[in-house]
Amino acid sequence: MLYRGAHGTNRRVRVVSATVRERVERLALPFSPYGVDPYGIDKRALAEYFSRSEWLYHNYFDVLVVGAEHVPASGRAMLVGNHSGGVALDGAIVIASGFFELEPPRLIHAMLDRFLASLPGVSRLLCRVGQFTGLPEHAVRLLEDDRLLLVFPEGARGTAKLASQAHTLVRFGTGFMRLAMATRSPVVPFAFLGGGEAIPTVRNLYGLGKLLGVPYVPVTRYVLPLPRPARLTLIYGEPMRFEGTGREPDDEVLEHVERVRARIARLLEQGAALRAGRLRESEIAFG
Repeated sequence: MLYRGAHGTNRRVRVVSATVRERVERLALPFSPYGVDPYGIDKRALAEYFSRSEWLYHNYFDVLVVGAEHVPASGRAMLVGNHSGGVALDGAIVIASGFFELEPPRLIHAMLDRFLASLPGVSRLLCRVGQFTGLPEHAVRLLEDDRLLLVFPEGARGTAKLASQAHTLVRFGTGFMRLAMATRSPVVPFAFLGGGEAIPTVRNLYGLGKLLGVPYVPVTRYVLPLPRPARLTLIYGEPMRFEGTGREPDDEVLEHVERVRARIARLLEQGAALRAGRLRESEIAFG
């Protein structure tokens, strides 16, 4: 397949599926005549990225998404959930769910760890598919433009979880709540389960990570941190809204943060019961 570039040159790309092409065309993004939006997101890059993701999402992994109707079909929102440790499989699946499960499809923007911006070429490639370094100014601008923002309040502490800790929660930061209040953005809590099975991390090598310029290098039971086929479950809860300016005292903000954390913990509990056959989808309490 040939795409014509912005300077009139043809560029051969990998095969783009008809399904992905159709869904990219339905994204409510202000693309220019050359297929690039004001953030530098490239329609061709999106088509390539989601075509690669399509087989992994639908065939390699067994993905179950519950409660997708709670993600707004338009307008701003923050998707806030748990990290599952290892590598960024959780974020990739959430982003794919927005594209493949939502009607109409929506592009979810993740706030990435800053070390990724230092890796040669990585930052540019990620920006072309709408994934940006987690700077406050990026987050505010995206929300004010009525985009969907993906946030993991556990931060680096969450990515360092071992497989045995994948469905647990560590301490949440408060920045996401101040951002939600300041931008009047609803918070859609979610629970991601199965990451510890896909990437069964048994140890993190922090010394090697420092040498390579990354926080750590995860080691799995089979050494390499490559995802294996696994059943993944993603449950979206009902949106939560918080009044305020984002400049409230710490204790008030922490109270709101704990409400979100408790909601995610409850979704994780129900997700575990669902995966074990002790709960049906119709019995999940999303609120």
